[in-house]
Amino acid sequence: MSGGISLAGRVVIVTGAGRSLGRAYAKVLAAAGAGVVVNDIDADAAKEVVTEITTAGGHATAVAAPVGPASTADALVETARSEFGRLDVLVANAGVLRDRVLWKMSDEDFDLVVDTHLKGTFTCGRAAAVAMREQEEGGRIVVIGSPAGQFGSFGQTNYAAVKAGLVAMARTWSLELARFGITANAVVPTALSPMTATIPAYTQLYEDYLAGQPIPEEFRKEHALGTPEDVAPLIVWLASERSGDVTGQALGIGGDRLTLYSHPQVLRTIDHDGGWTAERIDEAWRETLSAHAQRSGPRKAEPA
Repeated sequence: MSGGISLAGRVVIVTGAGRSLGRAYAKVLAAAGAGVVVNDIDADAAKEVVTEITTAGGHATAVAAPVGPASTADALVETARSEFGRLDVLVANAGVLRDRVLWKMSDEDFDLVVDTHLKGTFTCGRAAAVAMREQEEGGRIVVIGSPAGQFGSFGQTNYAAVKAGLVAMARTWSLELARFGITANAVVPTALSPMTATIPAYTQLYEDYLAGQPIPEEFRKEHALGTPEDVAPLIVWLASERSGDVTGQALGIGGDRLTLYSHPQVLRTIDHDGGWTAERIDEAWRETLSAHAQRSGPRKAEPA
């Protein structure tokens, strides 16, 4: 599914690559010619992916460790260098869910999601950036966002917050790393996965998918919902030389749809000489700003 784009000679780290989306990324990257460091907290799952890749003629090695600690990030980079001689691409995919509404969410639920997604991406991104700068040949960093981070998501204070943070992190890195030829982008996938299965509207669809049934066209198009393999080509493209001029972007993909998300923009400004009182703010809101307010939650985008 690389579409003829070759990653021969490139070396990629994929975190959370033992199953679902991460597994699909690792396998397609290897099929395109990359050497892949397969990371997962589940050692058996990571080794199984490596076996699938090598059996198909690709090159991969496994590192079983939880992302978050700097020691894991350092081990991943060191493995890429020792096994394949370099590091060109990081795909920071590892993640967990601990869904609860705000008043029921524990500190432990919040901290685990933050440590895995946000800190894990930070430590891996930092280690990868150091290695890529030392090589002086550029590089690619891909972080994984979510529609939850773009629009908010009921019951996902922790997950939505970190996913929004990851997009901001990628945009910041795109500024900091540009002079070194290192790009940083966010992918916002929408695919059937164990995480998607926790959404009641998609539970049966996920079970049908696992049973081998095709995903109905209405879900592939209107919901932009497909398989992990539908997402993987975007990862390949962002890992390749072809995307060298693309950085600081949030790109969504799922089913039959490819999406470019906007950067946050100022909708309207009003100046008032001498500053504002609460009463004047209320007046400005009711008379002018409320007409520009955006509703909470996802907004349907029309395809081009």
